[in-house]
Amino acid sequence: MAETTQRKREVFATKNELSVALAKYTAHLSAKFCKEKGIFTVVLSGGGLIDWLCKLLESPYKDSVEWSKWHVFWVDERVCSHEDQNSNYKLAMDGFISKVGIPKENIYAIDKQCAANGNAKRCATLYEECLRNLVKEKILPLSPNGQYPQFDLQLQGMGPDGHMASLFPERPQINVTDKWVTYITDSPKPPPERITFTLPVINSSLYNLVAVCDDNTDQCARSIAEIFKSNNLDLPAAHLTAQVETMWYLDKAAASLL
Repeated sequence: MAETTQRKREVFATKNELSVALAKYTAHLSAKFCKEKGIFTVVLSGGGLIDWLCKLLESPYKDSVEWSKWHVFWVDERVCSHEDQNSNYKLAMDGFISKVGIPKENIYAIDKQCAANGNAKRCATLYEECLRNLVKEKILPLSPNGQYPQFDLQLQGMGPDGHMASLFPERPQINVTDKWVTYITDSPKPPPERITFTLPVINSSLYNLVAVCDDNTDQCARSIAEIFKSNNLDLPAAHLTAQVETMWYLDKAAASLL
């Protein structure tokens, strides 16, 4: 899929300032899409993202965001029990979703039984079937080319190695275009079995925002520099774009080599 937007970036002095901006950005798009079409489709990831979304749990957002109109998805998930500490679903439920009024039926997690049984391929198939059913139900539109589901906002993180979602360097999943959801059984970062949106689905999103904080290492900073200075496509996150806006929120450490 051809790149349709240029990368934008903002650098924040602290994680708290980044978190404030992330809440404002997300709340703005929530209000925009709830007004325009009556729902807001948002995709979450794991890592530090849920912590950085915490400002949405505070005033003015907690009481003003139309939580009942949110539909929540995951860009990737570890193939494990919903109660497992590795679960992105558990991370989001415990730290964010359970504290706001998003209807249970609007939360689209990896199939519980399949995940507990550890069948990554089957989990990916079932999650794609879930998305396809939501297209039929008019919850999710298709992208302009008619091939992929189109979400309003995807909130991403980036690993120190430049991976996003569960698309890792030197792994073939980045090249999958004939599926909406694929799987990996040899993730270089444990746990090894995961499912993930494919790159075309990620890039079909109207808005993509990546938040990166460099925690006590300069590897993230090096990857950020490789992406912004040389567009090193060996790093999966360098492939990220969106249909309307591609935004990167960085703390000073992550942006230190720019």
